[in-house]
Amino acid sequence: MSLQSIADRAAISLSLLCSIHCLMLPAALVLIPTLTSLPMGEEAFHKWMLVAVIPVSIFALAMGCKKHKYYQLLTYGLVGIGILVIAALLGHDLVGESGEKTLTIIGSLVVVYGHYRNHKLCVQHTCDSESCSQ
Repeated sequence: MSLQSIADRAAISLSLLCSIHCLMLPAALVLIPTLTSLPMGEEAFHKWMLVAVIPVSIFALAMGCKKHKYYQLLTYGLVGIGILVIAALLGHDLVGESGEKTLTIIGSLVVVYGHYRNHKLCVQHTCDSESCSQ
């Protein structure tokens, strides 16, 4: 498994973690009161997730595009990352808490889609160049 493939999978996982956090944290805080003492609900969590998502996503997409030459795919990643940045830095003030969550989920899904397509194109490119079938 290539480093690019691992990075795609990591970026997908991080983006999905971000979505799960936004969807499940409010319910978990109500159901499990001890979670309120954890810093997961703070805005800092979103910023730290961006610190992880941005470099992994850019690396994986850039390496994939270098391999399969479909550079338009970078647009999905950059748009998704842009939405995540807006949601994390300005979302609450611009569109409120529910709007921030909606933006985060949309951004995460766009990033996931970009990495999914990137991964599939890389597998296809590898198979085309090595004459394998999948």
